[in-house]
Parts: sequence; C-alpha cells; structure tokens
Amino acid sequence: QAQLVESGGGLVQAGGSLRLSCAASGRTFGYERGWFRQAPGKEREFVGATTWSSEIPYYADSVRGRFAISRDKDKNTDYLQMNNLKPEAAAVYYCARGRDLMPSNEVRAHDEYEYWGQGTQVTVSS
Repeated sequence: QAQLVESGGGLVQAGGSLRLSCAASGRTFGYERGWFRQAPGKEREFVGATTWSSEIPYYADSVRGRFAISRDKDKNTDYLQMNNLKPEAAAVYYCARGRDLMPSNEVRAHDEYEYWGQGTQVTVSS
C-alpha cells in the first residue's frame, strides 16, 4: 500500500507561482512518481515526473521551462514548483506512484501509475 497526499493548491493570478507538495508514505521508496492534472470536462494529462534512481525530469511541453519537480528523499516528499501560471493551468493536480517494475520511459502514461493522491485544486485568475 502507498499513500500520497497533495497540498499547496489555491487561487493565484495569471503569471503567479505556486508550489505543490506530495507527501508519500507506505511503499513508495524506489517507485517512480509523477504529477498529473485534470480540468473539468477534460482527460487527465501528464504534467511532469522525475525518475527515482537517476532523477531525470520529464515535463509536458506545455509546462517545460515554467514548472520544476524536486524531491526531498529524507521527507519522502515531491514538490511541483509552478511559475508563470496561465489560466489554462487551472485544474486538480494529482501526484501518483508508479506500479511495480514500471519502465522509467513510461512516466507519461497515467495507466502506469497504481496509487493516486486525492488531488489539490489550482485556480488561476486572468
């Protein structure tokens, strides 16, 4: 079992910044973790991920250069720093733990993730 708890969402003006946190517990060490978001009426989409072993970052094209993922292994917590937020970034943001033996080159595929947090709402006003 694994538990993931996101926090840090809120209301921000366009161009502003937020930092989301994903506190992990249970069977999470050594597993890939990713960030996804889902806006109303849209499918869940990949935002970014960092591989566990090599910490290679992967980002969606829409956020590359503005979002950054970091990890504090001592706290078993991942962070998603979001800068220069645009109105289209408004969504519920989720962190997720990959399934056993998930290939690191599949971090963009949401069906490769087995455990999900409850999500945190990000609202961007224009």
